[in-house]
Amino acid sequence: MPDKAGIISNEGKLVMKVLIADDSAITRGILEKTFRQNGCEIAGAVSNGRKAVDFCREHDVDVVVSDYDMPEMGGIKAAKVITEETGIPVVLYADDIGVKMEAMKAGALLFEKKPSLSENHAEKMKEFAQKVISAVKKTPSRTKRFGSTCNLTSFERSSHSFKILCIGASTGGPSAVQEVLSGLGDDFPLPVLYTQHLDVGADEKMAAWFNQVCPNIPVSLAKDGEIAEKGHVYLAPADTHLVIDYVKDSLPVMKLSDEPPERFLRPAVNKLFRSAAKHYKSNCLAVLMTGMGRDGAEGCKEIVDAGGYTIAEDKSTCTVFGMPAAAIELNAATKTFPRDQIAKAVLQLVK
Repeated sequence: MPDKAGIISNEGKLVMKVLIADDSAITRGILEKTFRQNGCEIAGAVSNGRKAVDFCREHDVDVVVSDYDMPEMGGIKAAKVITEETGIPVVLYADDIGVKMEAMKAGALLFEKKPSLSENHAEKMKEFAQKVISAVKKTPSRTKRFGSTCNLTSFERSSHSFKILCIGASTGGPSAVQEVLSGLGDDFPLPVLYTQHLDVGADEKMAAWFNQVCPNIPVSLAKDGEIAEKGHVYLAPADTHLVIDYVKDSLPVMKLSDEPPERFLRPAVNKLFRSAAKHYKSNCLAVLMTGMGRDGAEGCKEIVDAGGYTIAEDKSTCTVFGMPAAAIELNAATKTFPRDQIAKAVLQLVK
C-alpha cells in the first residue's frame, strides 16, 4: 500500500510519481533524468502551469516540481490551484530567491533556488531532487478535494435570502439538470432560469422532455419580456442569450438577446449569471454543472463577488469536468457537491 506518497514497487521500494513543469525542454529533460536516477517515476512533463493543472486533474501525481516563471500560467498560480483542488504538494524553484515568500504563500511545500545548469549541474540537481523527495515523504497523506462526497450534515446554512436560482450546463447537462430539478420537489419557492448549450431546433423538444421527466416542476422556453414566476423553470432558447432585463416585485423580467456569441457560444451561461449578479447580488443562487470549456466560470465569479452563492458540480459526477473546474479555479464556487446532493443543498439553502 502507499506510504504517504507514491506506490510500492516489486522490490518493496517507494516509488514517487513526479510531474515536472518547466518551459525549457532542456531543464525538463535534466530533471526527468535526475529524479529517475533517484528512484522516482516521472508521471509527466509539461511546459506551463495550465498544463500542470490539467494533468493533475486527470492523473495520479505525488508531487509537482515547477518553475516559477512560465508562459500562459506561472508556477505561483498553478501552485494555488493544484494545492487547493487536489492537495498534491508543489515544489517551486526560481532564479530569484526573493520570490520565496510569494511561493510559500501560494501553498508551495518547498521553495528552492533553481539549480544551475552550468558546471557541476549533475551534483546540484541530485541535491535538489533529494530535498524534494525528503520533503514529500514528511508530508501527511493528502485527501483530494474532488471525487469525495460532501457531508451534508456539516453543510452550513446560509444567511442569504435567495430570490432566484440560475443553472448553467453543457455536455451531459440535460440528464444532470433533470436529476437536480426532480429533487427540488413540488412548490419550489424561486423562479429558475436555465441556460443549456444546445443545437438549433432542439430547444422545444428539450423543454417537452423535461416536462415528462420532471412532473414536479413546469419547464418552458423563456420569452422576451416575460416575468419569471416562482416554481417554474425557464430554458434559454437555442441560439439566443437569456438575461435578466430588470426586476419587478422581486421577480425577474427576462430578455432574449441576439448579441454576438461569447466564447463562440449562444446562449452563454456567463450572460445569464452576470445579469443575475447585477440585479440580485447577494440574493442570487447559481448552480454550474457538467460541460466542456469555461463558460459560466466568470459569471460565477461575478455572483460571488456580488455576495451571492454558487454551487459547482463535483468532478466525481461530471460527464465533462470543464466548466465547474474553471469556476473552482477562479475561486468562484462557494461549494462543490456531487450531482445527487445538489438538490438537497439547494433546498437547505432556500428553505
